[in-house]
Amino acid sequence: MQSQGSIADMKWPLVSILVPCFNHELYIEECLRSILAQDYDNFELIVVNDGSTDGSAAKIEALQRLHGFQFYQQPNMGVSAALNLALSHARGEFIVTHDSDDIMLAGRIRRQVSYMQEHPEVGLLGAKVIYIDSIGRPIKHKVARQSSVQRWSFDQLLADAYAVGAPVAMYRREAIDHVGGYDPAIKVQDFQMTLRIAQAGYQVDILPDRVTLYRRHATNISKTAYKSQLVYDLKVIEAYRDNPAYEAGRLAIINKALKESVVTDKKFARGLFASIPVHRWNRLTWKRFRHFVFKYGKPKGAQ
Repeated sequence: MQSQGSIADMKWPLVSILVPCFNHELYIEECLRSILAQDYDNFELIVVNDGSTDGSAAKIEALQRLHGFQFYQQPNMGVSAALNLALSHARGEFIVTHDSDDIMLAGRIRRQVSYMQEHPEVGLLGAKVIYIDSIGRPIKHKVARQSSVQRWSFDQLLADAYAVGAPVAMYRREAIDHVGGYDPAIKVQDFQMTLRIAQAGYQVDILPDRVTLYRRHATNISKTAYKSQLVYDLKVIEAYRDNPAYEAGRLAIINKALKESVVTDKKFARGLFASIPVHRWNRLTWKRFRHFVFKYGKPKGAQ
């Protein structure tokens, strides 16, 4: 937790670690313990219970009594509103927004702070994750090899609809304040903040390091969540409609929704395909279309 101002720690700035929680009683304790075990002394932990209806609050309160971190509760208003509440209490130079079902790996905060101090132009720093299942077992997952730091421009982020996710993100507080925090009406928080910080002129870098165990389980892999994700992502990019990368970004967002809908909701997928002129389709769109027509196109019982 936050140091008492020893000379040895003075060079390490205060980091505010924000954890919004909604119905993660199975995971919140392990999440918070992984943060509390970091080898970086100068941090404050701020947890917001976003109207959980399970036992999350009780689990958080039990740990709070032992460790003395900040804990706030609000009615269910979504993760963006929960983060705004946490930000109103945060005093750190750097901000980490950690999901309440993930596990922070040892050394993560120190590694990212070191990089941010060496690169004052960077407003948002990401990294890589290791995927685990609901009980913490590693999941085999094909990942792109990355051995060096990647720097993304605003146009690249928009064109690829790329978001620096909460499991890996560290923000410069100055950058968050500059763009006015989160829009609570957009409940998908990572994408909006990634684009707004990049558009404001801050650099967005991605480390090759794996800094978080990212948990995949039933409540974060909803078969219908892609529909709300689609709505919010399209709302995020609407502000950049005049940018030359807008159409590519819109296609990237629709391709993401097609990945699930070609399997689970062919009618919805058909509407998505129809929403894009064929001459704008890219290789991924055509791949989704082949799955739609051939792999998932046979009626039940067909040979």
